[in-house]
Order: sequence, then C-alpha cells, then structure tokens
Amino acid sequence: MSLPTSTAPTPPKDSTTAPEALRHRSRLQRSRNRVRTTALFLLFFIGFVSVWHITTAGLDDGGLAPTPAATWDRLTEMLTDAFMLDGPNNVGIFYHLVASLQRVLLGFGLAALVAVPLGLLLGTSRVINDGLDPFIQVLRPVSPLAWLPLGLALLRDSQMTAIFVIFMAAIWPILISTIDGVRRVNPLFLDLAKSLETDTKTRIFKVLLPATLPAIVIGLRTALSTAWLVIVAAEMIVGGRGMGHFVWNEWNALNTPSIVVAIVIIGGVGFVLDRSIAQLQRLVPKA
Repeated sequence: MSLPTSTAPTPPKDSTTAPEALRHRSRLQRSRNRVRTTALFLLFFIGFVSVWHITTAGLDDGGLAPTPAATWDRLTEMLTDAFMLDGPNNVGIFYHLVASLQRVLLGFGLAALVAVPLGLLLGTSRVINDGLDPFIQVLRPVSPLAWLPLGLALLRDSQMTAIFVIFMAAIWPILISTIDGVRRVNPLFLDLAKSLETDTKTRIFKVLLPATLPAIVIGLRTALSTAWLVIVAAEMIVGGRGMGHFVWNEWNALNTPSIVVAIVIIGGVGFVLDRSIAQLQRLVPKA
C-alpha cells in the first residue's frame, strides 16, 4: 500500500511586494505629473512671450510699450547692478526690495501680535464682540491707503507711515479669521477643559489656540499677500527706497522695461511669501 504523496506547502507571498508596487506606481505618477506641469508651463510661457512680441513689434523706437527684447536687456542690467550702492538715492534693485520687505514684515508682524490675541478674546466673549463689532465693521472696508494721509499727519515720518498702512491692511484678515476659528472650535473641548477645572491660561494655550491655528494661518496668509500688494502703492506716495518708489521713478523717466522687470520681481517675491505661509499651513494639522 503506497503512502499518499504530501503536497509541499505553498510559500507565503511576500507581503512587501504589493506596498512596494504601489509606492513605485505612485512615484511614476508624480513624475508624470511634474513633466506635464512643466510642459504646460513652458507652453503658456512661450505663447505669452509670442503674443507680447507680436503686440509690441515696431513700438520700441520711442514707444511706451516695452518689448520682450528690451525688457530682457533691462533685466540683465538690473541684476548686474543689483547691489550697487552709490549714495542714498542711487542704489540697486536689491536695496529697494529689502526696504519693502522690511516694512511689510514689520507691519505684518505687529498686526499679527495685535489681531491674534484680540481675535481669541472676541471669539470667546460674546459681550465684548458685540460691543466692538460695529467699530470693526466700519473700519474693515476702509482702503489701507486712506489711512496714509492721517499717518503722515500724526507720525510725521514716511517710513513709520508706510508701516502703519501695512498694519491697517494686515490686521483685519487675521482678526476675522481668528474670530471665525474660535467659533468653529468644538464646544465639547472647552466643556471638557472646564470639567477638569483647568485655569484660563491652560484652556487658551492647550485647547483653544491649537484648535484655532488652521484658521489663524489662513488669516496670516491672506494678510501677508494683502500687505505686499499695499506696500507698492504706499511707497509711490511716501517715497524713499522701496519697490513702489522704484516703479514710480521709472515711470517718470518713461522707462517701461524697468517697470515690467519690477512687476516680475514683485510677483516673484509675493509668490515666495505666499508659499512660505502655505508650508506653515501644511504643518499645522500635524502639530
């Protein structure tokens, strides 16, 4: 009598094969997306420059319309002399950019220091919010540039006035977003903190502020973009170093290629500022 032949057990499948394949496909998909994005950007860029060249063709001989070639020549010239420092008024584009960034960051920082605590207070206290809300709703729609003459009259200093205008431009987005973020906090979190008999400081820094951070970051992002928009217009009026002052001087000289270069620089710096806050926004939910 023959014994039944035993079947060899099937070796277990490698459990790491499927996840590794998924990761490989994900990397390939991301690579394809980057290639498509780059190709689309280059296509739009070439199309834009082509339309620009056709539109301004023949207008470079005394015309105000800047051609791509003239703008490129002016860009290389400005980048070559970017760090030029020949007296207080004859400086390179780098010093104008630094002056604008200093005003924006200082005014934006002061606005954040005021708006975040005030927003937490107004969001948690209905009585105080109802008392101050009429003032907020009246002042919030006012253009920041409308404060410029008042700032010049009170502060008697053009640099401080520019910072004051940035402060007025940045405070409202941060304040409104903070108030809205506080009101969206789950009341169960605060009730639980009260039931544990935590003090006010602990409830604010351990419960309320972490839950409100995503809304605060959104307000910071909007405020910083608004501040960068306003500073160019403010510097056209207050003078001194700055991107707005540079643009206005170039217009007085009818040097429109320089204005186009300045617009590109202003837009590029604004993009970097927005991306920096966006990176912070991605880190907040992980905190």
